Amino acid sequence: MLKFFRKIRRGLIAEKKVGNYVLYAIGEIVLVVIGILIALAIDNANEDSIKHKKEQVYLIGLKKEFETSQNKLKTLISVNKKSYEDSKTIIGFMQDPNRLPNEEELSNLLYNAFAFDISYNPNNSLLEEMINSGSLKDLSNPQLRVLLTNWISNLDDISKQEAMLDHERDQIINMFRTNENSIKTIYDLTGVSSDLGLPIATEQLSNLPLLQSTEFENNLLMFILTSITTETMHYAPLMQSMDEILATIEGEIEE
Repeated sequence: MLKFFRKIRRGLIAEKKVGNYVLYAIGEIVLVVIGILIALAIDNANEDSIKHKKEQVYLIGLKKEFETSQNKLKTLISVNKKSYEDSKTIIGFMQDPNRLPNEEELSNLLYNAFAFDISYNPNNSLLEEMINSGSLKDLSNPQLRVLLTNWISNLDDISKQEAMLDHERDQIINMFRTNENSIKTIYDLTGVSSDLGLPIATEQLSNLPLLQSTEFENNLLMFILTSITTETMHYAPLMQSMDEILATIEGEIEE
């Protein structure tokens, strides 16, 4: 093709048809420009295809991460709910002296209420990698980028709330680090001693006097309030945020 155009050009020059040659030269330049533009378009299309495939890989990975994180949060909400509900049951016994639990029932309530740490640890390895590497910009949906950025800041608020909850729990647990109350009794009557291979005490110190303790009641009420606040003001909105993130991700994933 180029040889053909060169032949025409030489012919025009030889015939001294300057006007025609100028038109030809302009046409040749236009063809070159068009060729460059086509090449650039192909390169851009290839680059866009690569970016699109990369984005799909990120989206699928994020979907799996958030599904796992959502299941973790559901489990944590159940544990936290069991914790404050059993604490409320203990408060109920304290308000009704005629309906007191036996030692084993109280031990189970205390164990369920305070034995389990409440701490949310979502799967964020891919998201953190994307943020640290600057790959978050590879997500074409601006709303999704905002949701993911807000997600990280929400987790900071969750950590602060959980630290408050841990403090209230410790206030109660510290009451068992005295001579008046017994962790060993709780271990023996809930099966923990057997699980740990510890001997069962022949005589057990009763924890029932706690039900007459104003200090214990005050600490328990603060724990209940903080637990419920953690669920309603933090975990529930976080769950809604995950629902929105997952719905947005799923809308971007191609089948």
